[in-house]
Amino acid sequence: MDYLKQATKLKNQLIMYRRKIHSYAEVGMNLPKTVDFVISELKAMGYSPKKVGQSGVTATIGCSGKVILLRADMDALPMEEKSGEPFASTNGNCHGCGHDMHTAMLLGAAKLLKENEAQLSGTVKLMFQPGEELFKGSKDMIEAGILENPKVDAALAIHTATGVTPLGVFMYNNSSTMMCSADTFKITIKGKGSHGSYPQNSIDPINIAAHVILATQEVIARETIPSELCVLTIGSINAGSMANSIPESAVITGSIRASSKEMRSTMVSRTKEIAELTSATFRGTCEFELLSGTPPLICNPQVVNSMVKYINELDFQGKSPYPGLQANASEDFAEISDRVPSAYMMLGAGFPTDPKAANAHDPAVRFNEDALPIGAAILAHCAERWLADNQ
Repeated sequence: MDYLKQATKLKNQLIMYRRKIHSYAEVGMNLPKTVDFVISELKAMGYSPKKVGQSGVTATIGCSGKVILLRADMDALPMEEKSGEPFASTNGNCHGCGHDMHTAMLLGAAKLLKENEAQLSGTVKLMFQPGEELFKGSKDMIEAGILENPKVDAALAIHTATGVTPLGVFMYNNSSTMMCSADTFKITIKGKGSHGSYPQNSIDPINIAAHVILATQEVIARETIPSELCVLTIGSINAGSMANSIPESAVITGSIRASSKEMRSTMVSRTKEIAELTSATFRGTCEFELLSGTPPLICNPQVVNSMVKYINELDFQGKSPYPGLQANASEDFAEISDRVPSAYMMLGAGFPTDPKAANAHDPAVRFNEDALPIGAAILAHCAERWLADNQ
């Protein structure tokens, strides 16, 4: 089945999907307009979609046998868009990570698969998820049963890469960690306030916070394996409101990233321990909270190699494999790959002739819509071929 040829004929419809979702970008775990649109389009194709978890959508197609899951994320970022696109969002949110592209691609794949359902040797399960940027959406849908009934045997996701990344480049990793884990944390330090002229009467939480921040950096410097990707970032510190008063508390937030489960565990536990012991050293107390988290993204080599073989069967513009991708960024598809043999692909959707092309998470970012039919064809073709090879 020539899914690329069929997807190319759907290009205008895929662009419509993408731009509609883009225009009212929604964030987090509550995406009412996006969910309603996805459900409406799936019903129009002949599916019987249902909601899963807080704001996820799923549907299945095919027959009994092995099950492959195709996943797209739907949420945007809480920042004002500055792309200049005529369909730009004006509600203070921005699809700056391309999740509108991913949703449009999966809708396109759903349409292609429905039109060729008789060719399927098993079942394809569609997964449209919220909350990827919060690292909560996949976990929420897993807890609600997305990997069961029918039980999922393999999974595939595509993420677009913009900036100057050429159209058609597809990046993957079949031998090591592709993306780091991510854990966001909040440290609340409690002290004792006083007038700034009498520091001896205080337990200064700002001073404690400063020592905590410096001490936690030594986890990277002296307690992690130098060859592994590890990052500990302090993103905010909030304390006090006056120049001549010592406040009662200080709040630090930050994030931890690691390329292995072992380093992730070490960094989280040591950050907590250092914060608590440093606070106690200066007579304060400390509460350490993990706000969200996702494991490192480690794909299954056999599934990845199969998907690369299937993608190479398609003759699309700029096709160029790029193996061995590693990134400090994180992705909550890792919750899926941690439970099910999975493949994760980055697909080029940038503008290589524009040296000023913005990258993902930039409010001025733009995406090359020529990638839409390529992505839809890859998802549909890989799903059909994997099912045929694995019954």
